[in-house]
Amino acid sequence: MAQSAESRPGNLILVPAVITLAVTLLRLVGELQNWSPRFFSRAAGGGFALVGISWLVPVFGVYFGIKLARAGLGPSRTAAGVGLLVIAIALLPVAGVLAKAAGMNMQDRHVLLVYAVASLIGVALAWLAWPQLGRVLLQYALAARVPVALVMLAAIYGNWGTHYDVAPGLPAMTPLHKWIWIGLLPQMSIWIWFTLTIGGLFGLVAGAIAARGRKAAPGGAAA
Repeated sequence: MAQSAESRPGNLILVPAVITLAVTLLRLVGELQNWSPRFFSRAAGGGFALVGISWLVPVFGVYFGIKLARAGLGPSRTAAGVGLLVIAIALLPVAGVLAKAAGMNMQDRHVLLVYAVASLIGVALAWLAWPQLGRVLLQYALAARVPVALVMLAAIYGNWGTHYDVAPGLPAMTPLHKWIWIGLLPQMSIWIWFTLTIGGLFGLVAGAIAARGRKAAPGGAAA
């Protein structure tokens, strides 16, 4: 079935990408201006601040899933897709357990490489769960995370003291190396995994429900 213009990934992600960029910039301004840490935490990792783009992933996952299903591109195997996504989500915790069992120092930045490899495998599984949604989520993930990586680069070189450049426990290194380890690598692996697995799970369930409702509607099966 040919994709409608509305269901093409580039069109689907446009508004979500703009919203996500706006939240990223709002978060940065809030941290630089020392606004409430409950909403704009400067702690390493973000401190589960209420203003952040990670919270948008399940929301836009549902949005993408419903849009695709209504365009006639719903998931073909819901149960199998959910199974793949559950495995993909479990990969990083399992990778952490295996790394610890292998005697790796969990505070060593090189453990990030283990997580990065597990993330790429998880991304592949999430894509297989529902390829149409996987394609959309991958484009959205890049649209969301590339700006964050660039903000982190500027923050690290400027030593802004935000969660974008704070990383306790790292050995002394150049700003570029610090960015590669805490910015580029996680943003282009772990956070892509997070977007495709969590967004994929929420989107798959929402898409399956929307597809079922579409088929049940008068004339829906003929579309």
